Amino acid sequence: MPPHQQTASWVLYESDTSKDATIVPPSAEKRKWQIVWRNVIIFAALHLGAVYGGYLFLMKAMWATRLFAVFLYLCSGLGITAGAHRLWAHKSYKARLPLRILLTVFNTIAFQDSALDWARDHRMHHKYSETDADPHNATRGFFFSHVGWLLVRKHSEIKAKGHTIDMSDLKADPILRFQKKYYVYLMPLACFIMPSYVPTLWGESLWNGYFVCAIFRYVYVLNVTWLVNSAAHKWGSKPYDKNINPVETKPVSLVVLGEGFHNYHHVFPWDYKTAELGNYSLNFTKLFIDTMAKIGWAYDLKTVSTEVIEKRVKRTGDGSHEEWGYEEIHDSVKEKLCQD
Repeated sequence: MPPHQQTASWVLYESDTSKDATIVPPSAEKRKWQIVWRNVIIFAALHLGAVYGGYLFLMKAMWATRLFAVFLYLCSGLGITAGAHRLWAHKSYKARLPLRILLTVFNTIAFQDSALDWARDHRMHHKYSETDADPHNATRGFFFSHVGWLLVRKHSEIKAKGHTIDMSDLKADPILRFQKKYYVYLMPLACFIMPSYVPTLWGESLWNGYFVCAIFRYVYVLNVTWLVNSAAHKWGSKPYDKNINPVETKPVSLVVLGEGFHNYHHVFPWDYKTAELGNYSLNFTKLFIDTMAKIGWAYDLKTVSTEVIEKRVKRTGDGSHEEWGYEEIHDSVKEKLCQD
């Protein structure tokens, strides 16, 4: 797909345009995979360790250790959802210094690259969604968009288009620069050493602490995050824009703290909720951000008006919207009957 068409499709995703447009998601160009065997071995070993850690979590670990693992899952998950994604990649709200420090710590526990690198890849994903410049191009299939993109060399288009992503706003943040500079030291401490050691304070073995709170928790958070790239681009409804691949999937939102309302998110990426929902149903990250706003740590929370959402739903939705979808389906049925 030519670059001007790729950019045009992104503009449609991010703006509520006044005219209807039909965009057919591009097909992936065939390519010869350059497998990075080091990554294959590392991820295979991590997943085998996570299976064992899951067994220990269910059958052997102390209750305090299990609760600590869940706590770390929530913390590291928020480091991605509230931090790298909603705050830094999309600037959908602003955070004061204490919250930025807290989210940077959470993000380091998650170990999905530094927040600067994560946000850069995610901005690439939105700008060149479902093209070869998208790091986890979902048109290459579920496995590729889930984990395969980390097991092969990046497509040349990613490097070629990387310079189009403006990261100056995030590079201006000294907290993010500090994390990036010392990530090789901070990440092992936050993601593996601390989670393994803390359970020993209440009598848990270091072995169990390592496999349950470090390996199992880490791999679990990785996979639920990856589901946003894979399942949330494949199975679900498209109430906001039927012409794009991202979908609404509640099961993904449940496990990844509110990130599964992906059709909405690709249409309105600046909304801090990443969903139309006004409550906290399946959106733990919204609860967290709203709580931070109440204590003054988060502010300038961006959202989309009901009027704008309604117009978009009626114009480009697939008819599945609970409030406005039926009217669209009813009108299309009436039109078909008149034609017959």
